[in-house]
Amino acid sequence: MKHLAAYLLLGLGGNTSPSASDIKGVLESVGIEADDDRLDKLVSELEGKDIQELISEGSAKLASVPSGGGGGGGAAAGGAAAGGDAPAEEAKAEEKEEEKEESDDDMGFGLFD
Repeated sequence: MKHLAAYLLLGLGGNTSPSASDIKGVLESVGIEADDDRLDKLVSELEGKDIQELISEGSAKLASVPSGGGGGGGAAAGGAAAGGDAPAEEAKAEEKEEEKEESDDDMGFGLFD
């Protein structure tokens, strides 16, 4: 991800076809060591392609993917009503534990770590 972010930053800066050494220079300027294998793969896959076209194609693909975020909550509530109060209490306890874990995931880390 850090390699792609550096590639996009170079693109925003006017470099329409960044090389591996360009990307490596951006990463090293902020104290990050580049992974040569991943860097070479990224550059070879993006070589000769317009990054703006790739982003718009990807956005179109994501728009067609159903997200269905609200459907799961309704089914759990229906099951809890049929099964009694005990499963609902367990679900609430699990949700609280998950929220606590998620809030600690990025604690103390920067964007490029």
